[in-house]
Amino acid sequence: MQTQETLQPTIKSERILAMDTIRGISLFGILLMNIIVFGLYKAYFDPTNNGGATGWNLTFWWMNTLFFEGTMRGMFSMLFGAGILLFTSRSVENKQGTVVTDLFFRRLMWMVLFGVIHCYLLLWDGDILYTYGIVGMFAFSFRHLAPKYLILASAIILIVAAAFNVKDYFKIKDAFGKVTIAQTKKTTGENLVKEDSTAIEKWNAILKEEKATPTQVKEEMTARSKGYWSIVMHKLPVNQYMETTFLYFLNFWDTLAMMLWGMAFFKLGILKAAKSNRFYWLMALMGYGIGITINYFEGSHIVSSNFSILSIYKTFMTYNLGRIPTTCGHIALIMLFVKSGFLPFLQKSLAAVGQMAFTNYITHSIICNFIFLGYGFSMYGKLQRYELYYIVISIWVFQLIVSPIWLKYFRFGPLEWLWRSLTYWKLQPMKR
Repeated sequence: MQTQETLQPTIKSERILAMDTIRGISLFGILLMNIIVFGLYKAYFDPTNNGGATGWNLTFWWMNTLFFEGTMRGMFSMLFGAGILLFTSRSVENKQGTVVTDLFFRRLMWMVLFGVIHCYLLLWDGDILYTYGIVGMFAFSFRHLAPKYLILASAIILIVAAAFNVKDYFKIKDAFGKVTIAQTKKTTGENLVKEDSTAIEKWNAILKEEKATPTQVKEEMTARSKGYWSIVMHKLPVNQYMETTFLYFLNFWDTLAMMLWGMAFFKLGILKAAKSNRFYWLMALMGYGIGITINYFEGSHIVSSNFSILSIYKTFMTYNLGRIPTTCGHIALIMLFVKSGFLPFLQKSLAAVGQMAFTNYITHSIICNFIFLGYGFSMYGKLQRYELYYIVISIWVFQLIVSPIWLKYFRFGPLEWLWRSLTYWKLQPMKR
């Protein structure tokens, strides 16, 4: 009978360079988006809340809207789905299938714990580890499906996700319609009935949640400029929301769909740079042609509506129609880059960043929170949107240099080593 000791972590020769390169690029792209939440208050979708919405600030908002929103996270989730196949197919699974299953679910168990620590103690409410640990348990059961059925399942799940967005839009639209009537009555001096007062209260609550006043921004800056434990308690309600309600109603469906899509693309050879250049060029042209066009119209609608709450929620309904094709375009372009052999030193560095994705991801949080929170430089809310990207580029350069140097001497990144040692219940050899 085979034992768990016969299974070992993936060695360098078994890694797929193309997937490591995508992982490295998507990790950097995730920081491109996450930096807004690290450094600004409620400015992720709405730059009028904090950080500026004109000039270069608006330009960078447009750049993210057209090319990066949801796509980097989407690629990262797709790679996790592909990773499930790699982990379960490379093994010497016994007839009962218990060896790999035990290892896989133990691996996810530790990922859930790492996610909780990352969220509550390392203070990143946008943590994805917890989500991957939970959703991965469900994605595991889809691993034997043929690519066409994986894509079909992904499409159905995305429709479910879209249904939640449609519901939210009409809820906001209904509230806006009712408050408009109530405010018109108030302006013309008509008596307000109970329903009108309720409508005004409800809309004011939505405004408080979605639109930040200068006072709210100042209060949040003050709260995040205090000591570590004070910030832990301040962020506790948001962290709880992100790892419960937000996960159940939004993040779960999005993540599961992209994991299954990643499984399909892996089985089809797309993520392994196994297709022809012609295939990838067509994939890029179609993906960008559809995706960026939809993203542009969504962005134009929001800007022309002066970033109104209703306009932002309206674009959520077509969110996946733009970001999924754009994600496919990114993958195609990266595969062409890998196949070309162009800038080999950069490809090597990006692949190293991807191999150390866990360590580098957590490092993003440690560095950014030290820059923005009170136990560090306390820069939260003080930079303009475009200025945040000086920090992003600095971190990119640092990790592009350090990651390949580290992997020259060690088999894994520090956190990858810890995760593997816990998964296999055995300290893994670290040095090469």
